[in-house]
Amino acid sequence: MPASMTFTSLQSDIRNYLERGGATDPIVYEQIPRLITLAERRIARELKIQGFQTVVNTTLQSGVAVYPKPDRWRDTISINYGTGTNNNVHTPVFARSYEYIRSYWPNETTTGGPQFYADYDYKHWIFAPTPDANYPLEVLYYELPPLLDDANQTNWLTEFAPNLLLYGALVEATPFVKDDERVQLWQSYYDRSLAALNGEDLQKIVDRSTNRREA
Repeated sequence: MPASMTFTSLQSDIRNYLERGGATDPIVYEQIPRLITLAERRIARELKIQGFQTVVNTTLQSGVAVYPKPDRWRDTISINYGTGTNNNVHTPVFARSYEYIRSYWPNETTTGGPQFYADYDYKHWIFAPTPDANYPLEVLYYELPPLLDDANQTNWLTEFAPNLLLYGALVEATPFVKDDERVQLWQSYYDRSLAALNGEDLQKIVDRSTNRREA
């Protein structure tokens, strides 16, 4: 059975590739977990793929216009809420700018069926109209995968994109160890792995669209 990447094995691989970071090289040794975290955050910024998508189900509350975003939220894909007799009709809520929301619905105390949402700040959304009842809410969004550490040995990247994570960590590590000649090499490997994942995701979208037209 092929060996799977873990946080521990990734640190070992980075030390081997760098030929640095052993226990006798404490500065690099201690920095490697931080460099892995930087790589994870960079990948999450640069990739919007199915593997980073997740769904949260919560509730819109009557009279409440502002709601917290989920932990590790990166970008919203779509929002809908339940209407109808049994709240089983999915009604979309459309994205707008904050300024549009304030212009469209200036009085938060006035309520109605929500039609629009906007980023209130990085950690909150605002809805307009302010909900006039409690509604089930479904949010599809891109997230930052749970970051690796000693207690969390694996995530989506270690399972499905270990090469991308390795090259991303090496891109972050090489300037730190002042091996500037290798930066371009690891960056080229990283870019190639990134493009491959984007291409796979694009193909899924094309296939899904084709299946809908053929149905």
